[in-house]
Amino acid sequence: MGGLKYRRILLKLSGEALAGKQGFGLDAETLSGIAKDIAEVFKSGIQIGIVMGGGNFIRGSQVSAQGLDRVTADQMGMLGTVINCLAMQDVLERHGLFTRVMSAIRVTSVCEPFIRRRAIRHMEKGRVVLYAAGTGNPYFTTDSAATLRAIETGCDIIMKATNVDGIYDKDPRKHSDAKMYHHLTFQEAINQNLNVMDTSAFALCRDNNKPILVFNMNVPGNLVKSALGHDLGTLVTKGD
Repeated sequence: MGGLKYRRILLKLSGEALAGKQGFGLDAETLSGIAKDIAEVFKSGIQIGIVMGGGNFIRGSQVSAQGLDRVTADQMGMLGTVINCLAMQDVLERHGLFTRVMSAIRVTSVCEPFIRRRAIRHMEKGRVVLYAAGTGNPYFTTDSAATLRAIETGCDIIMKATNVDGIYDKDPRKHSDAKMYHHLTFQEAINQNLNVMDTSAFALCRDNNKPILVFNMNVPGNLVKSALGHDLGTLVTKGD
């Protein structure tokens, strides 16, 4: 592991990233491509934890806006992340990796409960750990869960996979003059209301000095390059 910029990373994957072009559910080809990149990162000697979103199945905030109780809707979203973690576990193991799924809610017939020391030990033993069910609490996003798990397990950086090259001042898919930031402070991201992650996640990272790298997962090789410390995407840090 000598010479590696990062010893342990937390990868944040959205549920939509697993759906491919179909936009809903799971796409086998997309899962396999992501798993291949994760396997390459792991084989370089980097320990990996992964927090999965569930938006390819359900978003609690959207469902609650249609009249469903918000707590119930968020719990449904947590179950969506369990589905995604189990799918990713299966594909990763087919790529030769050892894995564990740990859930913030009790689903003990299919995965372990999250226990901090056990999660760290799994990574030390060479297992990729997938964190399901967010924080286990309603009203908190999986971005907040990624931040929390990264801090709890001593990850060097949070790597948030997106479908654009980094953080922009406005949506680059809608505005041709959108400006990409190569570096930001947490406070700048909060003040400018840059919604690539929610405010509570940015604030928690700021208070615990945990950097975030936002990069484009859709470009082949970007995950590997980012994990190895190449200058890609947008780096968000505490600053001076």
